[in-house]
Amino acid sequence: MFDVLVIGSGASGLAAALAAERAGARVALATKGSIQACNSAKAQGGIQAAVGPDDSPEQHAQDIWTSSHETANMELVETLTSSAPSAIHWLEQLGVAFTRDADGAYRLARCGGATRKRLLQVGDRTGHAITKALRDAVEASTVARFPNAPLHELVSDGGWRARVGAHDVEAATVVLAAGGRCFREAEERGELSTNHPGATGEVTRLALDAGAEARDLDALQYHPNGGAWPANMQGYSIPETTRAYGAVLLNADGEEFTDSLGARDVVSQAIVDEVAKGKGVETPDGRPAVYLDTTRIPVADAEVSLPYMLRRYRAAGVDPLAEPILTYPVLHYQNGGLVIDTDAQTTLEGVFACGEIAGGTHGRNRMMGNSLLECVVFGRRAGRAAATAAR
Repeated sequence: MFDVLVIGSGASGLAAALAAERAGARVALATKGSIQACNSAKAQGGIQAAVGPDDSPEQHAQDIWTSSHETANMELVETLTSSAPSAIHWLEQLGVAFTRDADGAYRLARCGGATRKRLLQVGDRTGHAITKALRDAVEASTVARFPNAPLHELVSDGGWRARVGAHDVEAATVVLAAGGRCFREAEERGELSTNHPGATGEVTRLALDAGAEARDLDALQYHPNGGAWPANMQGYSIPETTRAYGAVLLNADGEEFTDSLGARDVVSQAIVDEVAKGKGVETPDGRPAVYLDTTRIPVADAEVSLPYMLRRYRAAGVDPLAEPILTYPVLHYQNGGLVIDTDAQTTLEGVFACGEIAGGTHGRNRMMGNSLLECVVFGRRAGRAAATAAR
């Protein structure tokens, strides 16, 4: 019998398990595949937090509200943005070393939809750095781990009884942190996805079947800059920081056709529309694309903030600093999800949700850099609240 059972081992699940354990709870973590397998580790761009001298949590919240087209739950948004600086500090205590400038200040970038530079990065492997630090902390803790144990059944019997893989686990409370469904959705649509193959959404369905409420489940997000060519880069999410550091989108005539730092859905739609007008380009295997002119990125910025992207493209025979790369929107993120309050409590008593499986924080359109932040902020809140509820 555990106090808290966490489902999922991405950034939100790891943060929840760690927070619950540190609050004194007996914690178990179950995940579909290996503990390392998740979408969070694939996140490259960065994590937002209002730490700059010209910024504030209130301005961060306003940018989210605007980018969501006024559909986000502002109570959740304000919780997210006001908690962001302390979340960064907590990650640093766990060993995450954010990239800094020569003067020692955070190297901040302005991402799509933002009015300030507030994106912190660990090169272009921010998600990898965050999940590794969280995973190392969980593995050094008393959290019981059940890898390769997908959730098959969740039944309320005073507390909660879960069937995870071949194990029956009882817990007073449950934290659902199993991510979204974009890999499965892309397969069904015959499209590409940036997602890990485990992102198939069955935990959301189990929660809905148990009576949980959801919102905006139809609002799936396309990353504006999916890799379109070479073939082994198709479905790769080109970091949005390419555009933060100067890259712009161009049509077949070499013309800019949209604000390259606009909101994600706006930029994605502009690319699709430009191709529909006949002003796109075609990849060697016949896929639609436009140019992302990465040659405008200063070499120094690329070497510090985009080293992984450069290595991948150069290994495929393309130098992004010498020639534009081909890009097209690719299915990326489930904006909606289970309804939660500011403690990540769902509408089911004793069941909490955090990360991509939860809805409301981003409304119907998410800004880049807020998914990792949501995982850490609401993962911690879910873990603490679940531990308290278990007592």
